[in-house]
Amino acid sequence: MVSQNPKAGFQIQCPDGIPLVKLPNRLSVLEAVTFKETCQKLCKQPISFNRLVLDFSQTTFIDSSGIGALVSNYKFACAEGIELILLNPNPQVLSVLAMTGLDSVFTVETRGKASQFREAAKRHSKQRDRHLPTTHPSVRSPFKRVIDIVGAMVGLGITTVLFPPIAIAIKLDSPGPIFFGQVRCGWMGRRFKMWKFRSMCVDAEARKSQVSNQAQGAFFKNENDPRITRVGKFLRRTSLDELPQFWNVLKGEMSLVGTRPPTPDEVDRYEVPEWQRLDVKPGMTGEWQVNGRSSIRSFEDVIELDLRYQKTWTFRHDIKLIFKTIIILFRKNSGAA
Repeated sequence: MVSQNPKAGFQIQCPDGIPLVKLPNRLSVLEAVTFKETCQKLCKQPISFNRLVLDFSQTTFIDSSGIGALVSNYKFACAEGIELILLNPNPQVLSVLAMTGLDSVFTVETRGKASQFREAAKRHSKQRDRHLPTTHPSVRSPFKRVIDIVGAMVGLGITTVLFPPIAIAIKLDSPGPIFFGQVRCGWMGRRFKMWKFRSMCVDAEARKSQVSNQAQGAFFKNENDPRITRVGKFLRRTSLDELPQFWNVLKGEMSLVGTRPPTPDEVDRYEVPEWQRLDVKPGMTGEWQVNGRSSIRSFEDVIELDLRYQKTWTFRHDIKLIFKTIIILFRKNSGAA
């Protein structure tokens, strides 16, 4: 059997009774939606098979939406008892898989060009960053990175000065660590630990299910969260709790300006188009910050702001948002809820 999907150029073959999906050279949002639909329709077919092969030999570009479709297909296939096989991925795809940790999840096979694949894998292991895709102009902007480094160093200097009184206040108010690290999803869905000064009780994560969610969609927010300590309320209102994130910016995991960094459980609920917000690095501030983040209760509004940032991004726009953020920080009740 051979069929052709005209929308995205997918070709489906069944050698030896095992379905094989040939992917196009690009796997971005439009192709990714059809890719997800194609694979999940195959998995639902009454014909019995326990393996589905995804031929990546022609794919040289994959963005966060492509990763989202791949993850969605993996979960769907597992539920149906089907193993996904990635066939002959190019260095560009291998780099993204390695960066996001998916290289340890999927089975990778080579057919017909084993020697070339081994050579490509060696080059990939040495020059992985060079093969990572430019999903958005801001990702490779040297000016943006310079501002991030300078801003992070200044921010860490301020953090050093304010650390003693903040640390003492946290310790006197609530027993437990001074810092709080939470896993977030960054560029392309890569997970990292984002740091803050602790503003909640030590068992906050365990008690999350006991707190009602006042937001709509794939994120959590409660304006009067009982897990927040007295000092924590002040730190959040003044945004001082976010000072340790300058370390994440210096490491390149975040940017001074970007999109809101989601948690893994939020990303697990994304549809493929919503993964587009991960095409840029998450930021300490951004459109969501300067447009009333404490009052935003709808996930659709968050998506709209994040995509607007990507569409209108310029280096000048980043500078403008930084200055707007500084002004907002001096207003009462401007911090996070």
